[in-house]
Amino acid sequence: MSGDAPRRLPPLRRERLYESLAAHISDFIEAQGLVGGDRLPPERQLAAELGVSRATLSRALAALETRGRIEVRHGVGALVREPHLGPGDDTDGWDRRVAASPRSEVLVAREAVLAGLARAAATNPDSSLRVAMLAPDGRRRTFDHTWRCVRRLSAAPLLAELDDVLAEHAPAPEEDAGLGLRLGVVADAIVDGDAVRAATACQGLLGG
Repeated sequence: MSGDAPRRLPPLRRERLYESLAAHISDFIEAQGLVGGDRLPPERQLAAELGVSRATLSRALAALETRGRIEVRHGVGALVREPHLGPGDDTDGWDRRVAASPRSEVLVAREAVLAGLARAAATNPDSSLRVAMLAPDGRRRTFDHTWRCVRRLSAAPLLAELDDVLAEHAPAPEEDAGLGLRLGVVADAIVDGDAVRAATACQGLLGG
């Protein structure tokens, strides 16, 4: 028997509630034969029917939007989009590659994606929308809410989808006052339209 370290099984991937919910909604779209342009029930009604919180539902809808399955329009709601996946499209191989990579490398990759999202958000030409979504409103700034807003402002679905994959293996840090301050720096830079400062502020955001 050699002195090599024993092999370890990779950690079991835990599917988050919003991912299960997104899959459930996608199945519902297929089962009901909904097509492009059809509207889903209002969020309040949908959350009540599914027995989940509005926050969880919002994350599920955001995930479906980044995958191109629905489109959320202000004042209209969630509209079904026609799937446009081509043959051979498969995220499983990419997910396995991420899972097999060192966590430190995945953290660096996710921070790079977050920086890209922040940079794109800061270049959103609608300054009033940037202010409305990210300016301080007196509430505690959280990671999930901040990045949901950043994603909307960035209009970069491919980066958002990459972030979904990376987030499974490099999750957000614990919410605390320090994280809130760092998120505030990112948000302020985006509100100011400073793309370079917004991207730079993402360095070290996920910790180690």
